[in-house]
Amino acid sequence: MDLTQYNSTEQLFSPVTTEEKIDLSVVIPLFNEIENLSQLHSQLTSALNTLDRRSEIILIDDGSTDGTFTVLKEIQEEDERLWVIRLRRNFGQAAAFSAGFDFARGEVIVTMDGDLQNDPADIPKLLEKIDEGYDIVSGWRINRKDGFITRRLPSMMANALISNVTGVKLHDYGCSLKAYRNEVVKNIRLYGELHRFIPALASWMGIRMAEIPVNHYPRKHGRSKYGLGRTIKVILDLITVKFLLDYATRPLQIFGLAGMISFVIGTGISLYLTIQRLFFSVGLSDRPILLLAILLIMLGVQLILMGLLGELIVRTYHESQEKPIYAVREILGERVKPKAE
Repeated sequence: MDLTQYNSTEQLFSPVTTEEKIDLSVVIPLFNEIENLSQLHSQLTSALNTLDRRSEIILIDDGSTDGTFTVLKEIQEEDERLWVIRLRRNFGQAAAFSAGFDFARGEVIVTMDGDLQNDPADIPKLLEKIDEGYDIVSGWRINRKDGFITRRLPSMMANALISNVTGVKLHDYGCSLKAYRNEVVKNIRLYGELHRFIPALASWMGIRMAEIPVNHYPRKHGRSKYGLGRTIKVILDLITVKFLLDYATRPLQIFGLAGMISFVIGTGISLYLTIQRLFFSVGLSDRPILLLAILLIMLGVQLILMGLLGELIVRTYHESQEKPIYAVREILGERVKPKAE
């Protein structure tokens, strides 16, 4: 299987040749997981062999330095369902998932971690829920086998915060074991650490989502790549997601609102000071509040102008690429193209 040719003019990691779609793609990013690979492949193969579906496995080596790619190459030579994508360096989990999504041909795409903490035996349960008509099925690690202070407690707080801010209620955003319909992930571009927010990012399309309990095991080999340091990144990415969900196509409404509030407050303070100066002969030279009023007025004007520039950028983005601002679930009936005159 030749993985050396890429379409460099359209997508960095998109295959040059187009192949017919299959039923299921399993996408797994890997970074220094050499000790887990053999058991991971064995468990995956056992789980997929129980399914009456055409499937493929896509493993993304995200710049591993421990010999992971050498072992992957050996496994790939024995399994024709296996694709191995080797990234030039460690780009992060979101980029690795994105590369896998670009290559995936499955009508359903299942994601999971490669550290053996997710159970491939849960894949059939995810697919059963997808077959009920859901677009995303998310795993919920009810009995999570991680440290409480360093992993579970921050995760519980993050899940509650993300659910409240985005309006998409999930108990476990951090669980990588999820199933997506192909058209959902193909319409989402991932940056930074946004992979954990895919259900929220997809919510604007009106997707149907379910959450089911899944198994979770303690890590046996290697060490976790995540810690408390990710909390700040999660909060910053959450701000991005909230903006994308509510204001991506109408930036003037958020920048303009903040600008108007700042402008009105600044103008009100200025009028107050003007009245004091004109009618009560109060000096203004030693009044710091005058500088505050000027600052608020200037800030308000700048925010409004920023919103207007944002509106121009958004319209240029959508109109130049004919990017839709809606998503169609299905179309009933026959469409007849108008005859050319």
